This record gives sequence, C-alpha cells and structure tokens, in this order.
Amino acid sequence: MSDALVPLRSKGAKRVSLSPFGLGFQKPRHFLEMFRIAWENRDNLGHAYRVLTQGVCDGCALGTTGMRDWTIDGTHLCLVRLNLLRLNTMGPASIEVLGDAAALMSQNGQALRELGRIPFPLRRKKGEKGFTRISWDEALGEIGGKFAQADPDRVSMFMTSRGITNEVYYAAQKAMRIYGSPHVDNAARLCHSPSTAAMKRTIGVAASTCSYKDWYGAEVIVFFGSNPANDQPVAMKYLYEAKKRGTRVYSVNTFVEPGLDRYWIPSTPESALWGSQICDGFFSVDTGGDMAFLQAVQRILLDRGAIDEKFVKNHTAGFDEYRDKLLARDFDSLVKASGSSKEDIERFADVLQGAKTGIFIWSMGLTQHVHGSDTVAALICLALSQGFIGRENCGVMPIRGHSGVQGGAEMGAYANMYPGGIPINEENADRFEKNWGVRPPDRVGMSTTEMLEAAHAGKLDIFYIMGGNLRDTLPDPARVEEALARVPVRVHQDIVMTHPMLIDPAEVVYVLPARTRYEHRGGVTETTTERRVVYSPLVPGHEIQEAREEWWIPMEIMRAAKPEHDKALRFEDAAHIRRDIARDIPVYRGIEKLEKQGDQFQWGGERLCDGGIFPLPDGKARFELRDLPERRLQTGEFWLATRRGKQFNSIVQAEVDPLTGASRDHVLLHPEDMEALGIRPDQRLVVKNDHGSFEGRAFPALVTRRNVQMFWPEANVLLPSGILDPAGLVPDYNTKVRIEARA
Repeated sequence: MSDALVPLRSKGAKRVSLSPFGLGFQKPRHFLEMFRIAWENRDNLGHAYRVLTQGVCDGCALGTTGMRDWTIDGTHLCLVRLNLLRLNTMGPASIEVLGDAAALMSQNGQALRELGRIPFPLRRKKGEKGFTRISWDEALGEIGGKFAQADPDRVSMFMTSRGITNEVYYAAQKAMRIYGSPHVDNAARLCHSPSTAAMKRTIGVAASTCSYKDWYGAEVIVFFGSNPANDQPVAMKYLYEAKKRGTRVYSVNTFVEPGLDRYWIPSTPESALWGSQICDGFFSVDTGGDMAFLQAVQRILLDRGAIDEKFVKNHTAGFDEYRDKLLARDFDSLVKASGSSKEDIERFADVLQGAKTGIFIWSMGLTQHVHGSDTVAALICLALSQGFIGRENCGVMPIRGHSGVQGGAEMGAYANMYPGGIPINEENADRFEKNWGVRPPDRVGMSTTEMLEAAHAGKLDIFYIMGGNLRDTLPDPARVEEALARVPVRVHQDIVMTHPMLIDPAEVVYVLPARTRYEHRGGVTETTTERRVVYSPLVPGHEIQEAREEWWIPMEIMRAAKPEHDKALRFEDAAHIRRDIARDIPVYRGIEKLEKQGDQFQWGGERLCDGGIFPLPDGKARFELRDLPERRLQTGEFWLATRRGKQFNSIVQAEVDPLTGASRDHVLLHPEDMEALGIRPDQRLVVKNDHGSFEGRAFPALVTRRNVQMFWPEANVLLPSGILDPAGLVPDYNTKVRIEARA
C-alpha cells in the first residue's frame, strides 16, 4: 500500500510547500491556539507563566525544566502542555454545583473540568443527592476507620499518570503495603506493561536503552504503532534536527498519520513557515499485524545473511534455535498475517540492511493487544539481530505519553513489583522489612483490570482511586460503571471532578482534593522517557483552599488506619521521601540531592546495556520466537483500532482532531472500502459487533484496507472486557467489527 501512497523519499528535512504557515493544509493552528489558551488563562497569566518557565512539563514524558531540555538548545513548548495549563491556573469549584450528582453526570468531561478545582474534602452517602463538604479531620478519621475495619486483601489502589510524581507513587505504594494490601497498580498497566514484560525477559531492562541525543546521528529511526505528532509533539523538533543530520525516519502503522507525513514545528522558524516532511516512508500493516511483519522482515534478513553476526555471537543467547524455527515458517503466511505486502516487507528489510545504526520506537499500537508483549519481543529480537542496542545512535525506546508514568513502576506502584522493579518474594520482602520496619506483603497483588473484576464480583470493599477515569480508559465502560457502583467505599483523590466520582455510592464515596505537582511544598520529581529524573520546584502563587500534597493524603489515611505503624507511615517532607527512594532503589541514588530547578540526573547513564552487556545471568540478551496468534476476518468484518485525537489520555480537549480533520464520531475508512460499502464521506453508519454498537460518520483516510480506526474512549463500547495480554495484563483495545450504512 505505501508504495502507492507515500513513496520512499530522499533523506533530509524537506519543505512541505510554499504556502506560508500551512494555509490550505489540514494542520494544527499553533499560534491561534496559543492566543486562545492565553485568553483562557487571562485571569491568572502570571502564575501560568511561572508554571511554564519554572516547572517540569506535566504533559508527555519527553521532559523539560521550564521550557528547556537536555537534547537541543532553544525553547520547547507544545500544545499538549499548553492545553493542560488551565488545570494549574483555575480557581475552585462552587460547593453549590456539587450538590446534584445526577445533574453533573449529564455533563461532558470538559464541562466538569470547567467547574474548577476540587476545593475541600467531599462525602456522598448512599441515598444522598450530591456531595457534602466535610473537614479533613472528618475525612481522615472516617476513611481511616473504614480501612482499619476492612480486610486488606479486599482493598485496592489505582494510580493514574496525571501529573503524579515519583514521591507520590513511592509514598502511596509504601502506605498501601504497610497497611497490608498488595493491591496497588498504576496507569502503566494500561499502556506499556507488555513492553516491561518483553524487555525484562529479552534484554533485562524495562526502560529506553538510549537517550534522545542518540537520535542525532542514527541512520534510521522507525516508529511502530506510534504517532508522536499527536502524543509527544516536541519529538517532531528532535526528528527535524535529526533529519538535518542525515537520519531517515520511517513509520510502520495501520494509518499514514498526517502529522508524521508533514508537520509545522512552531518553535523552528523555517518549519513553522513552510512545514517539514518528516517520514521518509510508510509501511502499512493490519491492526495487530506488526508481529507477523517483524518476523517476515527478520526472515528476509536471515535469508540474505544481513545479520550482525559478531554482536549476536558475543552478546546474545538462543539465536540458533530462533533462526531455525523462523526459517521453518512459511514466508507467505507471515506476509498474509501482517496485512502488508511482500514488496513493502522487502523494502523495509532494505532499509535495515543498509543501516549501521538504528533506533526502534513504539507505543500503544504495539502494546495494547492480546499479543502485545510477544510483538514487543519480536521487535527487540529484530533490533538485536542488527546490533542496534548498547551502542551510540542505537536503541529501543518505549516512548511514554504521560509525564508521570515512567516512574510509577520504578517506585513500586505496581501489582507485581516492589520499588526498583524487583520481584515480589519472601527474600525481597525481608529487605523492605529491614528498611521500613514493617514487612510488606510478599505476594503479587491484583492488576488494574483484576481490581475491576473483583469489584464487579463484590470482592472489593474499598477502592482508592488516585486520579484517572477508569470508566473512560477501560473497555466496556458500562461494566466498569457497574463494578464501581458495587464497591461499598470509594475514595477518589484528584484535582477536578470526573464521572466515576458521580456514580451512585453502594455505601459512601469520598472525594479528596489534591495539589498539582507545581503546588507541592519541597518540590517533586519526574522520570522522563529517557530515564532522566528531573526536579520540579514549588511554583508559588496559587493555593486551592484545602487541597493537600498528593503524597501526604494516603500516608495520613493509613496512619489513621494503622496507628501502630505511625513511624513507618510518617514523612517529614518531600526531601525525606527522596532520601527513602535513594535508599530503597539503588539506580535512583542521586534523587536525594535534587533540590532546585534544573537539578537532574539520568539513571543508568546515556545508554543501558552499553557495550552489549545485558543485566541477565550470563550478561547476554535472549532471542525468543513466539507463535503468531490466530487472527482472521470473516466476510464483511474489519479490524478496529482505537486512536487518540485532540486529547490528553481521556481528557478530550476538542471535538475535531487538527491533524486529520476528523471529528469524535468519525470512523476512519480506506476510500476503496467506502466505495465497496457504498458509503459517502460523512454518511451516517453503524459500527457493531457482538459486544456493542456505535453510530457515527464515515471519514476517508489512508488506513490499511479492511481496517477502521475510531477515537478512544468513544469506541470503548465496542471493546469486550477480559481480553488481556497474559504477560503485561493490558486490555486489548482492538477488535473486529461490521459496518452498516445509514441512509
């Protein structure tokens, strides 16, 4: 498909057109939107400026200090961050509007956010119409009492990545484990947990092996199932600079993403004026076909002998068995399963065969499948065969879309890992008992989806939800609502109101007001995609009534529940937390020294596995070959993939995606599929399967034939629950559907 759509281009950063500022093109109107955002924050522009110039970005996980980073010179500011700015400048909500939960439930998420920040602790008992203001003493006493009475094995905590920092993750998981519950998990479970599982077993690490600076000088950068133009816009500036140095950029995806094809970078004058061609070629696959594509490419490279034999021999294990099994597979079957073409697969093999250095970057398009971890493992094996790990300008990077998510599992806010990502077992429990003075549970806890299943089955008595919107971020939102409604005690800790808080209580619902990262006394830290731990100071000048530091709240609740563990559950300040992190997590030593804006360090150094030495028993990486999943379409069926638009996680910020021009009810279809179905652009249609249905409109787009894309979370009504990647326990956010036209 890609030969006909976007042929391979000559390398370099080429202009898009002679039309200034992209006039006539479908694109974000960066400068107009900046003016809109400034107007939106006009009542608190001084604080908005301080947040942007002093704080660490609360958008994606590329990471800044103020508006600068450690990769290239100049000012970096993107619309992802700017569109989140109002959450940090708005005033408090009125108690009057919080008194009618049913009326609030009828409003959309944007309207709930625009009510203002949560100003003080709230409570709603069964049968009550809305929320009542209570004091912190009441809230802590009541909630602590309910925790004290509950069986810790029937209590769980979920933590989002919404601006949550290392200190908060660490304190909250420590509080839960000292309380006696192993059931603590975070939003990484819903995105890159398959990456963690696959990387741990193949190369022994679960984070990016390279730095952003390695992009400059890499011969080839490939994005798999990832759209940085939407999710990490500053990365487009990195790619622009890399292309000026000769890097070639490619995309393997179900959709020829317009933002990866061409982009206008607002902080680069030439690009802002004339636009820049980013990708040098697109390679199309079916939704979920990446694993077969990767194995097919590897087959060609094996047939050609295009392998870094020295690297494979000296730094890996299991290659001979891997090679023999893969060569025994039918090549045509791999091509068919990929949804690509033999020509495209050969062209991609040509790209890799001619490159001495390369970086593979991937995101949710690979991980959020029932076979996500096996797909990531196939990608890593392809990188290993080319010697693309442990060298300058080489690496594998699970790029992160949220600023807090990289540190979540590393701080121990993960059902199957202690702090530092170490296994949960008796020996490691002994270690933390020595450090904490209280023994943590030595059994694996429930993952996020398992928590919801326990709630649905009536096996959860207390659910502590810190940020996040599980109704909109999980498949089958109606089932999620049912599950939450069955939990006797729900505790929601957040900065603004969300729909899950408004679900009728089985017994009681508490809403606790938190500070943003910029309001934390003593400052906080974030870990970026490239493993850089960055200090974000308190930005003074904005107080929301009774909001409290996010790390303080769970500690105080557990102190009320377990007064006998008062000492273990007490932190003097944020610096005290950082000292404990440094003690408990060796790779984070240095975090205790961060105390002012600009302070940072990169754990593991510029590159992990440097020199081809892998943190596995024999120092060698592991090749593995997994079977392809059984996947086939019946007549009339399409593969459905969910995609993001103008949004941050589940926070939808605009009805129209500026990169594609598609509205939230649009269904992206290949023009030839639309013709075969007799569907016109914008014609009403129904997308349905055995699980649900969605009424929308047709939108022509360069997706792979017999594939459709729809926006998330709107398409979640079509996704069945309980279909998980067995290693990462991430839900499958893709399915099969049928399409019917409406007159």
